[in-house]
Amino acid sequence: MFKRLLSAILFLTVVTLIVTGCRAQNHVSLLMQHDKTVRTEHLVQSVKSDVQSPKYIFMFIGDGMSAVQVNSAQIYMGTNKHNNLRLGTLNFQDFEAVGYQTTHDATSFAPDSASTATALSSGFKTWSGTIGLRPVGNVSGNKAENVDTKNVPKTIAERLKEEKGMKIGIVSTVTINHATPAAYYAHVPSRNSYYDIALQMADSEFDYFGGGTIKQPTGSNKDQKDVYEILKEKGYKIVKTKKDILALNNNSGKVYAVTPVIQDDGAMPYAIDHKEGDLTLADFVKKGIDVLDNDKGFFMMVESGKIDWVGHANDAKTNIVEVLAFADAIQAAIDFAKAHPDETLIIVTGDHETGGMTIGQATTGYDVALEILKHQKMSYVAFDEKLNSIIEKNPDLTFEEIMPVITQAFGLKDEYIDGEGKDSYMTLELSDSEVERLKKAFDATMAEEQSNDEEFYRLYGDYNPLTVTLTHILNNKAGIGWTSYSHTGVPVPVYATGVGAELFNGAYDNTEIYYKLVAVTGLK
Repeated sequence: MFKRLLSAILFLTVVTLIVTGCRAQNHVSLLMQHDKTVRTEHLVQSVKSDVQSPKYIFMFIGDGMSAVQVNSAQIYMGTNKHNNLRLGTLNFQDFEAVGYQTTHDATSFAPDSASTATALSSGFKTWSGTIGLRPVGNVSGNKAENVDTKNVPKTIAERLKEEKGMKIGIVSTVTINHATPAAYYAHVPSRNSYYDIALQMADSEFDYFGGGTIKQPTGSNKDQKDVYEILKEKGYKIVKTKKDILALNNNSGKVYAVTPVIQDDGAMPYAIDHKEGDLTLADFVKKGIDVLDNDKGFFMMVESGKIDWVGHANDAKTNIVEVLAFADAIQAAIDFAKAHPDETLIIVTGDHETGGMTIGQATTGYDVALEILKHQKMSYVAFDEKLNSIIEKNPDLTFEEIMPVITQAFGLKDEYIDGEGKDSYMTLELSDSEVERLKKAFDATMAEEQSNDEEFYRLYGDYNPLTVTLTHILNNKAGIGWTSYSHTGVPVPVYATGVGAELFNGAYDNTEIYYKLVAVTGLK
């Protein structure tokens, strides 16, 4: 009897503790939510009373760009001499406001672009892979049952157009219905619903789209009505030549300016592969300013999407050149702001970090030599194309035959190089072990079937084994390492200048960028 009574008491005690703990957890959650609401309301009120709303807003997103990508570009531009180390300067690092944002989403602390762009554009966490819709339940998924399709939030771009009459521009180096640009005009359970996203693009009534092509314009099975035709029916002028793009102005109406030169998967070429006369991201920003010019102002989101793509591929030189091209595009906004100093806000940030890029890695210790990267002449994509063309013409290609091509593209040599006092691991001379790595990767490239085991993925990811091994070796010699072929969860810097820029100082969650924009623009 006593034992049963004791067991009952213990059971009731445990239940009480669990219920109390749940209530306490819910109370803490409610307090956190309340605290965020109070912060936001205070922010809105203080901004409304103290700051004039910007008439022109530029939102620059370096997809996959965190502090290390920025710093790598600085080092590459700078001087690497003992007792005379100097960083190069990127224009946006002179902005008066600097903060950093955490990037996790509802699924993971290593998030994806759909969810992080949604946080920036709409102010809430959602599942990795979901665009513009709130998550439902506690099981991550990109289907209709995992999201709230009845209560669809408006993005900052949609709200500024509807509530303030601003013109809206969306620019990207990658396909225009890719995750980040789509997060400013689309609402879908899955980022892979490219056709549905493109249809929402056509219905957005946004004024300017520029950069990459449309992915799957006739649907995944190529049996749907062409979205380019639908865009025309919706009143969009589609221009695809450099001449026609450069002729656009604020009398052109609704415009979609499509890159005349396409590289991989419908995107603009990597900046390192640009040929003289090719349009750049900066050109699309400048033209966007011309098209969007009007009395009520504009909001332009500009994405450098291939910083992310090349981060996945672990190609440091191409990554750095993309960041520098991104800075050139930002300069177009800076130049515009000089003519409108009291009306312009410019924000520069990333959505997450890609690749786990580091300055400093195991084999080089405390040394770096990013100047070695200057010998790389093309992106991993361009080298893949070159390599595939050579193999097609010579299916029995040998490693000895491809070595001169490697030297031409990356500077690496299987011979002695006088490193002028530098350790051999920081010169372009390949060590015996590096040559063996390249030979193994070359054999994997030439094999009829690729392995799918864990070790193969660790070495090569989903990339051409020889190409990714070349970038790994060159990067390691420069003192750069990589930890992933995916995204990582490190915080991302935020830079701001102009009207309301001070709001972007400090440390905060990525969702708060949306609320800061709501506050500074005086939206209800």
